[in-house]
Amino acid sequence: MEKMTDNMPLSDITVLDLTIARAGPSAVRLLADWGANVIRIEPPADKDTSGGSVTGAHSGPDQQNLHRNKRGLAIDLKHPQGQALFHELVRKADVVVENFRSEVKTRLGCDYEDLEKINPRIILASISGFGQDGPYGKRPGVDQIVQGTSGLMSITGEPGQGPMRVGIAISDTSAGMFLGQGILLALLHRVRTGKGQWVHTSLLEAMLSKLDFQGARYTMKGEIPEQLGNFHPTQVPMGVYQSSNGLVNLAASTGKMWVSFCNALDATDLLDHPDFARARDRVKNKLALNEAVNGVTSRFTTAELVEKLNDAGVPCGPIYNIGEAFEDPQAQHLKMVKAAPHPELGDLKLVRSPINLSDCPQTEKFHHAGPVPGEHSREILQEFGLSDAEIDNLMNTGAIA
Repeated sequence: MEKMTDNMPLSDITVLDLTIARAGPSAVRLLADWGANVIRIEPPADKDTSGGSVTGAHSGPDQQNLHRNKRGLAIDLKHPQGQALFHELVRKADVVVENFRSEVKTRLGCDYEDLEKINPRIILASISGFGQDGPYGKRPGVDQIVQGTSGLMSITGEPGQGPMRVGIAISDTSAGMFLGQGILLALLHRVRTGKGQWVHTSLLEAMLSKLDFQGARYTMKGEIPEQLGNFHPTQVPMGVYQSSNGLVNLAASTGKMWVSFCNALDATDLLDHPDFARARDRVKNKLALNEAVNGVTSRFTTAELVEKLNDAGVPCGPIYNIGEAFEDPQAQHLKMVKAAPHPELGDLKLVRSPINLSDCPQTEKFHHAGPVPGEHSREILQEFGLSDAEIDNLMNTGAIA
């Protein structure tokens, strides 16, 4: 019988997921959504010390969105038989993903030196707060801390009002995305060489990379970017402006867009203003320009601005809350929400992968809701060749649940 994942790009890849928190699970989610056989390994429920991953939380939106399309196997990696079982799984797996501290990896027998001896083709993927070594290598790292350490908070928020965190766990999810890409690169490399390798990144590396041109302004020219609130740091006009009934986002920073903006909103007098004549003039006089733009946009409703400016080729859009964003006609057309069948809660509506492949179209549903620890233990171990008697013995000793 054909499974839902059989024709997906990663259907022949088996992943052992040891991750906790958010960054690691975000990386594994990329693999799970595209067909990988992801086995989520957690401690038995009475030994779970993961903090945010206790049994009762597994039905919540956060855990379900992180762990959909995975199956659950409960192993006590501190138990000798549990660790031995894990190593047997490694022999037949392709990828192991973890975010333990280095000393914990060694103690649990899941650092790369151990795993490579068991399976030279194995890919170990690791994620940490600040890197696997260095002055901060042993520090605990979470999104809030790294948003500050990376400099991100210093350029977020309104000028003069102090640093501001971004409203999502951006360093977690960014590091997860980069680790997922690294795993795919390692899989491609293994096709050529037959060898696995250790792939790792950190929240700090991810966020320094995500600073992008703001970071390059410092590395190339020594500039320290500052907070500019809702306005773009280098392109003018681009930001949040007043409408007659609220606010609107617009971008008219190129010469062509600036002309189109002024013509579309009957503001041709701005085209003749000497302070706004050229791009460098508009940048130099951005405070006065933004005030002038507000004077124009405040004569129209947000809906009128969105229609008029987009028709004129000037990017413009509303500023939604989360509910409005998902209910917008374009988001509805893109079908960004899919159901995950849960054995007790029914179909759970979750956010799908944003990747679209022409030969592997999005499925109508996720194939699994997020599991509770040990939900599929017997099923998974049978697939790895263990007999019912062997599984019962492991359960009786407490090595698995």
